[in-house]
Amino acid sequence: MKICVIPARGGSKRLPHKNIKEFCGKPIIAWSIEAAINAGCFERVIVSTDDNQIAEIARNFGADVPFKRSEKLADDYVGTIPVIRNALLWCNIHNIHPKFICCAYATAPFIRSDDILKGLQLLISEDCDYAFSATSFPFPIQRAFRITDNNRAQMFQPEHFDTRSQDLEEAYHDAAQFYWGTAAAWLDERAFFATNSVPVILPRHRVQDIDTLEDWTRAELMFKANLQSGLESCE
Repeated sequence: MKICVIPARGGSKRLPHKNIKEFCGKPIIAWSIEAAINAGCFERVIVSTDDNQIAEIARNFGADVPFKRSEKLADDYVGTIPVIRNALLWCNIHNIHPKFICCAYATAPFIRSDDILKGLQLLISEDCDYAFSATSFPFPIQRAFRITDNNRAQMFQPEHFDTRSQDLEEAYHDAAQFYWGTAAAWLDERAFFATNSVPVILPRHRVQDIDTLEDWTRAELMFKANLQSGLESCE
């Protein structure tokens, strides 16, 4: 059995009501719900929320909201893994025993059903704890620098100042769309980014983490550009 859990708390500070704010014609959470449903691999798509308005919108787009998340699991400091673990424990108490659980973020409008399915295939074929969305950095991280207290630049790895870009190792980061995991991995709260996890590599034009208004504006521009160029679907 496979389930999808979409965490969507109501207390976003930087972007109030972020999880249900309209994104290109529908509440942003709807993109994740519809991608999960259209993947056709889940017995249930569950939204974990502490917010009644989010719950209503989630149900309107076809998701289940069978429980209300506790305040303890809805503050600014709770990570993803405890929230998914809590949903899995609820399932087990109610005689629902999924083998594989996919966490899909509520603010991931670029999420695609075929990527979700690719993650499931990798999770099974690679016999790993997690399979998660990732993408490459657009610039060599070895040339990153900090700004010091006196407003000066200081490289993190100055030894690579003269190294050619093509000679530097490529680096990747979390694409913040979905995380497949085994029930055991979620229950044991094993780390995502470890040797027993496999990345599902996505193109950079379909990745934008959304935490600030600037992120949101950039994501909408990217999404519309992808639609116009045929790189994005509007399902």
